[in-house]
Amino acid sequence: MKIAIVEDDINMRKSLEIALGEYPEFEILSFKSAKDALKKLDETIDLIVTDINMPGMDGIEFLERLEGRYEAIIITGNATLNKAIESIRLGVKDFLTKPFEIETLVRAIRRSQKVQAIQKSRPKSSPTSASAQGAFIASSPALEGALRIIQKAALTDASILLLGESGVGKELFASHIHALSPRKNSPFIAINMAAIPDNLLESELFGYEKGAFTDATEGRAGKIEAANGGTLFLDEIGEMPLGLQAKILRVLQEKEVVRLGSHKPIKVEFRVVAATNANIKEKIRLGEFREDLFFRLQTIPVKIPPLRERREEIMPLCTWRLQKVCEQYDLNLKSLSSSAQRELLGYEWPGNIRELLSVVERAAILSEGEEISCEDLFLSSRESGGNRVENLERDLLQEVLLSASTLQESAQILGISEEMLKNKMAKYAIQSSLFKG
Repeated sequence: MKIAIVEDDINMRKSLEIALGEYPEFEILSFKSAKDALKKLDETIDLIVTDINMPGMDGIEFLERLEGRYEAIIITGNATLNKAIESIRLGVKDFLTKPFEIETLVRAIRRSQKVQAIQKSRPKSSPTSASAQGAFIASSPALEGALRIIQKAALTDASILLLGESGVGKELFASHIHALSPRKNSPFIAINMAAIPDNLLESELFGYEKGAFTDATEGRAGKIEAANGGTLFLDEIGEMPLGLQAKILRVLQEKEVVRLGSHKPIKVEFRVVAATNANIKEKIRLGEFREDLFFRLQTIPVKIPPLRERREEIMPLCTWRLQKVCEQYDLNLKSLSSSAQRELLGYEWPGNIRELLSVVERAAILSEGEEISCEDLFLSSRESGGNRVENLERDLLQEVLLSASTLQESAQILGISEEMLKNKMAKYAIQSSLFKG
């Protein structure tokens, strides 16, 4: 197994190299920065072990740039809540806080090794995704509330802005809107603003003519042209560069697009659905997002509730995913033990449905018998030594409150709103008397 270690601390990096080098089945490469790693990583790498807090490019940005191409394990000495949860949303399966025993890391590596071995050796069929079915697997009162708004809005041509946390299934909702709309027989074109480097995003959206830049050996239509007559889904609009926002606004106003390297406008007509997990109003206040574009995109805003508010959907989703994974990898059909079901229902799911489906797939592959136990889920050990995400959250809140003088200062340190901080304090029964002031 070829493992890439990305760690800026030379002592930690060398220690990991030496310790993991003792295992003959591991081939180790190491990099002192995420930027160095990005230049040299290739398809031979099986797993990345990376720190979160690194200068230049931190572990979260590094994982975003990798776009899910590699399995990853996060290690860090001083994780913040936002970074810990964001790493889970990006698909990280294990999150270890320093100091940790090397055996703990080796166990995490071997879990990843087993999952990858089965995925590579037995890809008999592709599991049908919920989005491919064009339907929702399960239901809940919170979901039904959002769907009622969507069903009405889909029949119009108004722009819709989907608001919700990462992993709630915003692309599925966008696809559902398209399927219910009069444009259902025309293209549905999706583009994720966070997944494409800024220097490529404009050509992806607008297309280009031959000779527009060095590698443009022939002309190509962009996503906007491809969506003509149908629906254009702009995902993660909060990550859209400011300069590009003005050009998108012009397309929406003028209903025409100009390819890079051309001056000829091409008429386009489409319905736009956008989505974000960012606080766009705060970005507007900071001058990072155009208010006029925001109003254009959010004629009908729809809040997609997180999975923790849709717990009725958890077990039906798990059953569906289990069946599909067992079919895909030619495994005997597995079931969830009572304790595993309780664990799944009690977990907070910071990564929402994306995290749930990943956990179930991993458990189906790693479990030895035909019944998946609580231990097979690894929910209670995804952060070092058994700290669940909510325990990490509570500990971090208490630490910040003890060091800060006011609620406002604490919220700023944590990178969340005062209202959200108050809700979290109430959730964990944390008293405001903790403030040092």
